[in-house]
Amino acid sequence: MRQRTSKMVTTGLFSAMITIMTAYICHIPYGMNGGYVHFGDALIYLAAVFLPRPYALAAAAIGGGLADLLTAPMWMPATVIIKMLIVLPFTHKGDKILSKRNIIAPFMALLISTAGYYLAEGILFGSFGAALLTISGSLIQSGGSAAVFYILGTMLDKLHVKNRLKAELNLHC
Repeated sequence: MRQRTSKMVTTGLFSAMITIMTAYICHIPYGMNGGYVHFGDALIYLAAVFLPRPYALAAAAIGGGLADLLTAPMWMPATVIIKMLIVLPFTHKGDKILSKRNIIAPFMALLISTAGYYLAEGILFGSFGAALLTISGSLIQSGGSAAVFYILGTMLDKLHVKNRLKAELNLHC
């Protein structure tokens, strides 16, 4: 019971941090359709590394969805789906944040996010041609989030934070 509670509380904390980082910290509007660049995906990546997949999926969906609800509500349905999908390339297994898989995963997340928002924009606004113009914003957002993830991952790995958190909260599968 304690393990489940710890996972749920950690999921809630990640959801809140993702919401704040996405909606308010380094939130840079771009384009005419309510889109914005942010680095909240870095925290989604960290959630995917620290939490078992179902909890990471929930943190990504809740955090990203709430951020859009607060800033650009028309994007919320697409964001919930896309943010859950960008969790999938990562793994929480292992003792390091920057495992081989998690070093490659942000590039996969970039492809998923860019394609997802391109499709969403084309559907929402009825023009896949115009949606091509927003790809650069998606690339900047995902690339910036990857850089933040690598920096945080390097620092946290040096402090052995993942092992400490797993031991403290019993976050094993």
